[in-house]
Order: sequence, then structure tokens, then C-alpha cells
Amino acid sequence: MLIPEFPEHSQRPDCVNNYIKAEGEGEWNARKHGGSKRRIWRKIHIGIDEETLEVRAVEVTGSNIGDAPILPELLDQIMADEQIGSVTADGAYDTRKCHEAIATRGATAVIPSRKNAKPWKPTSPGAVARNEALRASKYRGRAIWRRWSGYHRRSRVESKMNCIKLLGQSLMARDFDRQVAELQVRIAVLNGYTALGIPVTVAVG
Repeated sequence: MLIPEFPEHSQRPDCVNNYIKAEGEGEWNARKHGGSKRRIWRKIHIGIDEETLEVRAVEVTGSNIGDAPILPELLDQIMADEQIGSVTADGAYDTRKCHEAIATRGATAVIPSRKNAKPWKPTSPGAVARNEALRASKYRGRAIWRRWSGYHRRSRVESKMNCIKLLGQSLMARDFDRQVAELQVRIAVLNGYTALGIPVTVAVG
């Protein structure tokens, strides 16, 4: 079975996404002239370095865009000469395109297989790695696989998404390009705070 190795000083990006409310033209007119409101939701896809909790990649899309198709674009935002040890994401990213993108970067995919998942034809490195992880999950059980693979680290990244929400759960800009810029500014501010230092938790007793 595949045993993930994390080279020293390598990046371990985790991918998460969430929604944020944008003000549509109908909502702006409703506040000014009265009438019904129309809300628009934007989805934020981010890749976070699990070690430093720095946001390394971000994409903003409409709410109708799925999670998995954005992963290769997030990885492309990380310089090609930077070594990636592993990529952790939830089961929505258990697709051929995602596994191939991760394998192309020489990284280990820490992605739980979908329920009733079947092995893929081992025609590519991504498929082979995914089949090994699938066998490990079925042999040891999903709960043990999650602990063994380090999938639980993803909880640290989920907390970072909550920090992004604390900077505001709605957007002021009405134009999509300006909404993207507004979110990038927020993430730059958040990275600035993160660079000042993060809490260190030590077990006592």
C-alpha cells in the first residue's frame, strides 16, 4: 500500500471552499427604490499551506461551479519549482483530473474515496496512487485510514476559512472583477496577520 512521505520543508496545501454573499443589481435597487431583493453567491476556493496556515492560492467563481475542476488551477498558482509533499481535500475532489494534477506535481493525494468507489484502470500515476489509497482504506477501514494518512489536519484549514469569514460575510463590490480584487485584499490582510505568528498549543499534564 502507499505510504505518504512528506519531504522536509515541502508544502502541504489543503483545499477548501466556501460561499460569500455578493450584492446583486436587484438587491442594490431594492435598497434604493424598494422591492424584492436578489442575492448572488460567490464561491471561494483556497489552497492553504498546512504548516504555516498561509493562503497560497485562491480562485473565486460563481456558486454553480463545482469544487474539483478548480483544484488544478489552485496548484498552478504555486510555483513549479516548489516541492509539494501532499494535497489534502475532501471526497468531492476524488476525480481523475484532481489525482492527475496532484501526481503531476509529485505530491501525495490525501483524499478520501467516495462511497462504493471502484478501482480505476492503472493507466496513469494518479490512478495508481488513488487505487493504493483505496485499497488501504478498505483494508484498514476509513476511520483508521483518516488517522494514518493525516487527513485530520484538514481541521486546521477549516478554521482558517472561518477567519476569512470574520473579515466579512458579504462583498461590497457589485462587479465580478472588483469582487475578486476585494477578496484578494482580504486574504492578503489575513496572510499578514498570520505572518505575525500563530498560537502554539502544547499538551500539559
